[in-house]
Amino acid sequence: MRRLARLFVARVLLTFVAIISLSLHAQNLPAGIIQSLQKVHVPAEALGVYVQEIAPSAAPLINWQADEPMQPASTIKLVTSYAALDILGPAYTWKTSAYMTGHLDGDVLVGDLILQGGGDPHLVLENFWTLLHQIRAKGIREIQGNLIIDNSWMEPQHFDAADFDGDPTRPYNVGPDALLVNFNVLNLQLHPDAAGLQVESLTPLAFQSNVKVDYVNGACGEWRNHLSPIFSVINQQINLYLIGTYPRGCGDNSWALQPYPLTHADYDAALFRGLWKELGGQFNGTMQVGIVPPDAGLITSLQSEPLPDILRAMNKYSNNVMTRLVLLTLDREASQSPANSQRAAQLVQLWFARLGISAQGLQMENGSGLSRAERISAAQMGQMLNHAFSSRVMPEFMSSLPILGVDGTMQKRALNLAVASNAHIKSGGLEGVRNFAGYVLSASGRRYVVVCFVNHKNAHQTENAQDELLQWIYEHG
Repeated sequence: MRRLARLFVARVLLTFVAIISLSLHAQNLPAGIIQSLQKVHVPAEALGVYVQEIAPSAAPLINWQADEPMQPASTIKLVTSYAALDILGPAYTWKTSAYMTGHLDGDVLVGDLILQGGGDPHLVLENFWTLLHQIRAKGIREIQGNLIIDNSWMEPQHFDAADFDGDPTRPYNVGPDALLVNFNVLNLQLHPDAAGLQVESLTPLAFQSNVKVDYVNGACGEWRNHLSPIFSVINQQINLYLIGTYPRGCGDNSWALQPYPLTHADYDAALFRGLWKELGGQFNGTMQVGIVPPDAGLITSLQSEPLPDILRAMNKYSNNVMTRLVLLTLDREASQSPANSQRAAQLVQLWFARLGISAQGLQMENGSGLSRAERISAAQMGQMLNHAFSSRVMPEFMSSLPILGVDGTMQKRALNLAVASNAHIKSGGLEGVRNFAGYVLSASGRRYVVVCFVNHKNAHQTENAQDELLQWIYEHG
């Protein structure tokens, strides 16, 4: 009996030790990850990490400072994406419409053409061309009136592209608009020759340039930093005045710019002029911002791709302005009034509560992560990802995430590690912020939710440590 009693006590002790060991393991980061962080002088206290198997009642494998709200950067796009799929549904589309006033006299519109934006996040150049082609196909060649841009789908808002980082011509700083065409980006081709630097617009809009750039010796380097683009509207064309220096060794280069401080309507009008002319149309009027009048007649409409296609384009390449429009759409549909981002952010808070996830500390500003105000904890993000995997929209949601080492923003990550191609991961980065969140399929066949937030001045040096964490989950999960 004593021997049996000793065996029973021993087993109890072993079980207790195992439970304690598992508990400690669940709280701590793997030692190798901590060492990698130490090499780049990032303390473990700068991290929030949450790893959990997707299984009923599974305890977190790692739960390190996971309840601390942190800056999410672009990983917050996952919240916007899942909320949109769950609330709007995977068949949701946006609509851009063309109206006319007056009447048609043969192929001449004696009146105005009105383009009404419907918040389409992916109204790319080809789709805008299709809309104008549809107008031409209705028999309209010449427009004797004006071009009216109706952007009343969303509330007027103060948005200055220079506010975030003082670099307003960068495409990632483009703000939302009801009629966002081609992401409001101008694609330029720079070609140096004996006569000087030649600048051509690859975007087919009404454009002219005035270049005062000096050639200098030296390596190409960060040539963009030595050029100053100044945009204006002259003779109903976008005018670029370009000054600065350009290294002789650079050769040809492409340059994508937002024509700041011009408005979206300025850009839309210049693009309309360029494409309308290409389509054989004639237009000599001016651009005005207004709304569709009650007596206007519908000419044609263009439907966007369905929401899952929009999200793939948005998340694979981390498009900020698309995400802003997706978030605004939540409020537009809920309120049936011009979209408002603050109301949309409140909707997400309520939606979190409906999922059964605490929204304490969650801060949404624009839903894209291009913000210093947005906050979410690793645990909140992880719990949401776990919920998404069991939802009706899991295939659409998961397919929008970049595949590690394969495509999108994660194409060049973890290329020499076995975890590559076995994880769907959304990254996010700002100055002092390097994050990722998503799913890992481990070597054992189990799938894990993983969230890793690093908020530290040396965060940009932690990508190797983060890849090691993904590999650790793949091997040990």
